[in-house]
Amino acid sequence: MDDRPADRLVDLLSVVQRLLSRDLGERLADEGVTVDQWRALRAIAEQDGVSMGDLAERLQMPAPSATRVVDSLVDSAFVFRRPAAEDRRRVDVHLSTRGAELLRHTEAIAELQDEAIRRRIGQQKVELLAQLLKTIVEGTSDARSYSPTGLSTDRAKTI
Repeated sequence: MDDRPADRLVDLLSVVQRLLSRDLGERLADEGVTVDQWRALRAIAEQDGVSMGDLAERLQMPAPSATRVVDSLVDSAFVFRRPAAEDRRRVDVHLSTRGAELLRHTEAIAELQDEAIRRRIGQQKVELLAQLLKTIVEGTSDARSYSPTGLSTDRAKTI
């Protein structure tokens, strides 16, 4: 294998991630939402009443960044904060009806992108690629807190 930096797997994965995120971001911008906001809506929908700390972990982003994303979603009335029932010191984030409507619409937009990829490389290659990427994720030190929707794989077993 050629050891030139452009041929390294991490570089190829980074380029693909940036291209797909940019494309999806352009489509989502027409709806007034960013990719990070869409990812947060998906994670909040997975577990209504998620704490900010758990949400940041699921989104694989620093807590201050997750807070900024949620602040913008609160400002647009897509989510709301409420003290946790079991611990009033903790604040949980909930999806609003308006946020659920936006999520349904933006999921359809994301599905269009997925369909375009399937048309380009075929369903079997998409499934193989997804399987290989999941194998890579499972082999990393942060695998316990990752899932495509942001829901922790540890928590997914209990929910």
